[in-house]
This record gives sequence, C-alpha cells and structure tokens, in this order.
Amino acid sequence: MAQTGSELVFAPLGGVGEIGMNLAIYGVGDERRRSWLVVDFGVSFAGDDLPGIDLVFPDIRYLVSERKNLAGIVLTHAHEDHFGALIDLWPRLKVPVYATPFTAALLEAKRASEPGAPVIPVKIVPLGGRLTIGAFDVEFVSVAHSIPESNSLIIRTPAGAVLHTGDWKLDPTPILGPPTDEAKLKALGEEGCLALIGDSTNAVREGRSPSEADVAKTIAELVKSARGRVAVTTFASNVARLRAVADAARAAGREVVLVGRAMERVAQVARETGYLDGVQEFRSVEAYGYLPPEKVVALCTGSQGEPRAALSRIASDEHPEVTLAKGDLVIFSARTIPGNEKAIGRVLNGLIDQGIEVITDRTHLVHVSGHPRLDEMEDLIRWVRPRILIPVHGEALHLSEHAALARRVGVKQVVVCRNGDLVRLAPGGAGVIDEIPAGRLYKDGRLIVESEARTVADRRRLGFAGIVSVALALTDKGELASDPEIDMVGIPEKDADGASILDIAYDAAVDSFESMPRGRRRDPDAVAEAVRRAVRAAIAGRWSKKPVCHVHVLAV
Repeated sequence: MAQTGSELVFAPLGGVGEIGMNLAIYGVGDERRRSWLVVDFGVSFAGDDLPGIDLVFPDIRYLVSERKNLAGIVLTHAHEDHFGALIDLWPRLKVPVYATPFTAALLEAKRASEPGAPVIPVKIVPLGGRLTIGAFDVEFVSVAHSIPESNSLIIRTPAGAVLHTGDWKLDPTPILGPPTDEAKLKALGEEGCLALIGDSTNAVREGRSPSEADVAKTIAELVKSARGRVAVTTFASNVARLRAVADAARAAGREVVLVGRAMERVAQVARETGYLDGVQEFRSVEAYGYLPPEKVVALCTGSQGEPRAALSRIASDEHPEVTLAKGDLVIFSARTIPGNEKAIGRVLNGLIDQGIEVITDRTHLVHVSGHPRLDEMEDLIRWVRPRILIPVHGEALHLSEHAALARRVGVKQVVVCRNGDLVRLAPGGAGVIDEIPAGRLYKDGRLIVESEARTVADRRRLGFAGIVSVALALTDKGELASDPEIDMVGIPEKDADGASILDIAYDAAVDSFESMPRGRRRDPDAVAEAVRRAVRAAIAGRWSKKPVCHVHVLAV
C-alpha cells in the first residue's frame, strides 16, 4: 500500500468535455512515482468530419510510459464507450483487466468475432465484489443502467475513498438485475467519501428518468395492437429491452427473429450468463420469410442509422432476407446519439416512403435513458456527501450544470476539468496541478494512426476539391518524350463557358514546361513543382477551387 501522506490524484484521458471514449486514471504516490489504476477503456465513433475513420480511441501514450506502474484496468460495464478500445490498445499495456461476468463474456465474444484479436485474460469479479488491486481497495457497487452488470466503484486509498459512478440511474423497477445499491452508497456516506467522480450525461434534464418497466409496458401495448409485421430497433447491448420485446411478442403470439450480428452476439452472451432465463428461444433471420406477418417481431440493429446495419438496409429495401411493407410497424426504442441525426433521418424517411408506420420516443414512451436526471443526481450527492465533486462523462454544458447542482447541494469543492488535467484530490485542497499527454487515436481500417497524421486532412482536401495527376516523360536533353498524361478525379469536366478542364490542365502543363529555362528542364523535381503550380492555378482560375495536384516525372 502507498505510504500515508502520499498524494491521491485523478486524471481523465477521455470522456470529459465529450460523451464517449471514457478512460480515467487514479494515482497514489508522489510526483516521482505513482501507482496507477485505470478505469474503463472506451471508444467514440467517427463523424463526417473524419472521412474513412472507423473509431476514435483515447491516446494512451502516458499509460504506455507508466506501464510498469499500472496496477490494472477495471471495467465498469460493457458499453463500447467504456470498453470498446481494449481489444485494439491492450497489447500496448498488457496489464490485468478486471470485470464482472457479463462484461467479461461480452468482451470475449467481441474478441472472438474479430480476426487476429489478442487474447485478453480477464479476472472475473463477482457482483458487489471487493478486491485489492495494487495500492487500491476497489469495491463494485451494482447500479441500474441500460446494460446488465453496470457498476459504480468505491476506490479506497490511504488518502480517502472515491466514488467513481460510471453510468448509472435510479430505477426502482429495472427488469434485469437489482436496483442501484442505495444501502451501499449510503454506507459510504457514513464512512466518509473524499470525492465523487460523477456521470453528467443528463445534467441538463429536470426530474427523474422513467423506469425500464414503463417502456416494457408501452412496447407490449404496441405489439399487441399491431396488425402486420413489427420491427423493433434498439441498442443491442440493452438486454432488458430485448427481454421486454420478447415478453411483448410472446403475449401477442409472435416469434422473435434476430436481425444483425451484434444482436445475435449479445443475445447469446445474455443467455450464457442467465439474463434471458425463461425467455423463449429467438429465431434466426432465415426464419423471417416463413412466418406470417402477424406472427413475427424482428429485433434489428441500426438504431443509429449505421449504413450497413439491418434497419438501414431494410429502409433502402436492400436487405436480402427481411422486408417490410405498407401497414407494418417499426419501433425506434433508442435515443439519437448527437451527430447521428442525419443518418437516422434517412432511415426514418426510407421507411415512411414505403408506407411503414414508425414510432419513436417523440410520441410514445419507447425509450428511457440509462443515465440519471437532476433529482437522481441530487439524491446520490446527499447519500454519499462527498467533500469533492468532479463532473465527467459529458460535454461542457453537462459538466457545468452538474457542477452547479453540486454547489447548490453544498459540496465544498467542485473541480471542472478537461481531458489531460491531473487533479490532486488529497492532501490539501483539490485542484488541477499538472497536465499529462492526452489526445486521440484513429482506427483506420486495420491500422491505428495518430490524430496529427496527415491522413485525415488529406482526405478532407480530396473530398472538397478532388485530385489531378500529371505524368511527364523527359529525355536526357530536357525535352518531352511524349504528350503529358493527365487524370482527374472529383473535378468538373467543363468550366462555366463549356471549355474542357482536362484540356485546360493539359495546356497549363505543357506551357509551364516550355517556359522553363532549358537547363532547369533536366531537373525532374523542378519540372514537377513548376507543372504542379501551373496546373493547380489554371484549374482554380476556372473553378475557384484548388485540387490536390500530383506530378510524376520520369526520365527516359
């Protein structure tokens, strides 16, 4: 254990100032040497501003540099924004990983589905378990959320106890698993809580989040009253919602068909870990076409408009096995993640154009958040009575509103920080004392690239103004051995007067070469630069956009 009097520090490497990519570290020791505990290892998803990028990871260069001092990685739950980076980045650290059974099983199922993924030995922690990890005494606290086995963590050190909430809510009727462990949280308040590191996602929303049981009731009513086929899309990881759909289908005399690999994977893990005990067997997608319309409920991936997910393909009438028709019903049982509005809009419009009835949470209680609203957050603060509160898991507005609530409730010290800030929790007053390297890594196909690399910037330029390639062959006397070869991609064929832009580029290339002094024509680099400038300027003069221009000079 760390010596009494040593510092306790906290730093987020992701998930603060943003929603997604959660990764936090706690350190015990002094500035010369600290023992570190890592909590969560999440991803975020690339938007239109990152062309070609699949996933965004936290930059873990600091953890790599401190690898010998890492005690382990603890996963609070199995959502992608909390454990999705582990398979790609764990080989850089190779430290112990701790998780409860469902999280461990879903991680293994995900790993098995990815060719070449590393074997990650996970140490299984029972629900509500308590164990020593290096200098840290870590106790798991079961909390309600939108996936089984979500946990807050009580992290005890000689400098004090910290509650890291993870994702949570107060739901008296959660369908799966126990409600949030109020007794254990109140006991922490009696024991003494140094700091609360808290989920801020719904800090802009008054009141309390509705219960998962209320959603189940609505879905049951909708399925019962439906006349044609029913499709439900939700986050595959929301096993309680899968169970609610299954119960609704059984009550209406319908079979449940799983459509989408993520849905199949989660359902398999949920059965293996007992969370679908008593639920009828689900049918494979191949059975869909053989079931009468009034006898089927399709559980589909694609609630966020992902282009290759099941519902997107159904909406564009491109799914090989699942079709919907006029009079059928689609229930969107999920929230829209910010940034996905356009993609989801395309799916909704595609379905409506086919005459399909679409129901969302705009008109019906078909989805509830897994995160607490303000009244629930206030309850937690009053139970735990922390001396320090640090808002995390939110954008700037969410963090600010969470901080304001903490001050209203009487928390003595509130620290609003950003990714990379090193915050001292004890001894003395809490505050930012240093900055450590933090940033982003991009998953680009099978590669992981630095966010500072030119890759994405070059793709943005290509997407904006296209590319022109010029090939020149020169003799040893500095003459053109043949006519230049020019190829254009993403550039208009004609200018406003109807002139060929390809011809304009050709003339610019030849004219720039012929205007060069004869001695310079023998220098391939000088020729390439002169032609590049001329061609780019000529196209820009007719188009008002400057394409990427590559010139290849071959001496023959």
